[in-house]
Amino acid sequence: MLRAFTARRIAAAAAYGGGGITALGGITFGLVVAEAKLARKIIQATPNGDPPVADGLYGGTLPGPALSLVMLGDSTAAGLGVHTAEETPAARLAAGLAAIAGRPVRMTNVARSGAQSAALDGQTDQALQVRPDLAVVMIGANDVTGRVPPGTSVRYLSDSVERLRAAGCQVVVGTCPDLGTIKPLMQPLRWIARRASRQLAAAQTIAVVEQGARSVSLGDLLGREFAADPISMFSEDRYHPSARGYAAAAAAVLPSMAHALGLQPGLDALPEARLGEGVLPVYLAAAEAAEISGTEVSGASVAGRDRGPRGRWATLLRRRSAPAADTPSPSTAVAPDVA
Repeated sequence: MLRAFTARRIAAAAAYGGGGITALGGITFGLVVAEAKLARKIIQATPNGDPPVADGLYGGTLPGPALSLVMLGDSTAAGLGVHTAEETPAARLAAGLAAIAGRPVRMTNVARSGAQSAALDGQTDQALQVRPDLAVVMIGANDVTGRVPPGTSVRYLSDSVERLRAAGCQVVVGTCPDLGTIKPLMQPLRWIARRASRQLAAAQTIAVVEQGARSVSLGDLLGREFAADPISMFSEDRYHPSARGYAAAAAAVLPSMAHALGLQPGLDALPEARLGEGVLPVYLAAAEAAEISGTEVSGASVAGRDRGPRGRWATLLRRRSAPAADTPSPSTAVAPDVA
């Protein structure tokens, strides 16, 4: 319940122009700052270079006009940490969407390594140039590590989603991952990172649903799976996901992409839900989703109304985390024709 109210305060600060609460509050920073510097030194000791370029046409032999898919966000969206385009989340999502839709998909990735949510404004300008049918956004980790006020971070995300939705684009946001799983982080920095990233993820969900888009929780998926098998789920820098880690994240996001485009109607919640059928005020749904991997949160209505006495209604769709091997990859499902 505390996380729900915290997320609500952050989202309110974003809506009304405030910076929001800080993740660390009144904690003494000396030890934390020292640990952060050490962790950064360890992470940067293994450079990754630039992420592979995955832009291009996927499923080019399939019939029909191509769907336009854009990827926005930070190094996770860009695919930093892997060695080939086929291993990036953008390529996996484009190939998977082409396989589900039975149509070609043209991928345009405008995500950049190191990006904070403030960069979404410029990335959205680029994305709108290709008239996207669907946008996937993965952002937030650099806001946490850069100690950006969460209300500020969420406001940039909300503005981006609003612009994309106004252009007729469906939007799926993979919320901030659980940074408490990063191996170089020691306590208490690890606890602080986990708390801050989950608070931000919940607040992101509220903002995204308010703008008519969908969110997918990545925190618990990455937290449990990465903590259980860090050697294979992290890349060499012990910060960014490996190919297997990206495949797990793609497996969580892909069903919601299909859902957003109406390609899997069997996954739809009831259009007129009755209270108690997986419908909650959005701030409660957001807090719950932050704890459960692969949970999709989207807007709902109760008795013909999309808002109740405690705010926007939202519905939770929980899916089992698909094994990484089950996520279609360009090499096994739909061969890319990268232009």
